[in-house]
Amino acid sequence: MTLQVGDIITFERTFTLRDVELFTEISGDEGIHHLTPDEQGRLVVQGLLTATLPTKVGGDHNVLARNMTFEFLRPVFTGDTIICEVKIERYEKQEKDRTAIRATFICTNQNEKEVLTGEFSGVIL
Repeated sequence: MTLQVGDIITFERTFTLRDVELFTEISGDEGIHHLTPDEQGRLVVQGLLTATLPTKVGGDHNVLARNMTFEFLRPVFTGDTIICEVKIERYEKQEKDRTAIRATFICTNQNEKEVLTGEFSGVIL
């Protein structure tokens, strides 16, 4: 699929207890809020685990990222379903069969509250 400026790619993911456990093991991010359930039995999902949502577009389209910015607006909990909308802002052929890409994103929870915004840029090889 060839991307174009203005395209919006949407996907969602529901974070599980196992996701947080695995990310804790891999990242070493052992903040108490990632290990101890709240009164509803939920853990706080690591911010960088939440940030894997917009990076999925990069993986799907072979983007070699050069810059990424994230603004974490509110916590994500296990059991939350996060919808991520990535908008292609720049998609431009360059020399040597490379394409420059820049995208912005907004991630919202199942209650339509924004949890994460930001952008990324890089090249497609």
